[in-house]
Amino acid sequence: MLIIPAIDIIDNKVVRLSEGDYNKSTVYNNTPLQQAETYSQYGFEWIHIVDLLGSKSGEINVVEILSSIKKKCEIKIEFGGGIRTSNDADKMFKAGIDKVILGSISLNNKIEFEKIVIKYGEEKIITAVDVKDEFIAIKGWTEKSSIHIYEHIKYCMSLGLKTFLCTDISKDGLLKGPNYKLYEKLKKEFNDINVIASGGISCIDDIVKLKEMKMYAVVVGRAIYENKINLKELAEIAD
Repeated sequence: MLIIPAIDIIDNKVVRLSEGDYNKSTVYNNTPLQQAETYSQYGFEWIHIVDLLGSKSGEINVVEILSSIKKKCEIKIEFGGGIRTSNDADKMFKAGIDKVILGSISLNNKIEFEKIVIKYGEEKIITAVDVKDEFIAIKGWTEKSSIHIYEHIKYCMSLGLKTFLCTDISKDGLLKGPNYKLYEKLKKEFNDINVIASGGISCIDDIVKLKEMKMYAVVVGRAIYENKINLKELAEIAD
């Protein structure tokens, strides 16, 4: 199981939200570059970076930060936040990122979404399925759609996509454990997809349980920043 530490960015600062609420953000001392360098030093293969303002507004704000990280760190980046067109995806790949995370565009602009899929292929794309009560949320989690997670995954699979970043927003940032039942249901319903678990990770035991469930990957955020998880121990668990 891949373990992917997270860097969420607002105004060039590392932050974490609680339950996706922009009014409940915690700002941390390290710059995004410093945090990425720390993850690289511990040997993590990937980092998960989100432009939170971009997710909300549709305007990407962190291209220079990403370029700097790619120049100075030997680490791969999966990036999401504000990608609304195929031109946006082009810009991010030119900045050096390795995979794009596509969320709102996959519901609101399927023409552009499918352009990106055709151009870059499934190996470069992660579909974000952020959910409230199993229905997809969009625009930085500020809007709940009428699309059920199963329906959306089936649509994306019809395009050849197979990697899904699944976050239960009600769990995110609360350090109360992930939604194991949701992940079990997804694995039962869809045998051939890669599920990246996200939201609620509170301790090493959560990571171990997800690994026992044979999850493809897990994103870890606040538990790292709040010193609930030791980075050395976390790195040792990763495959």
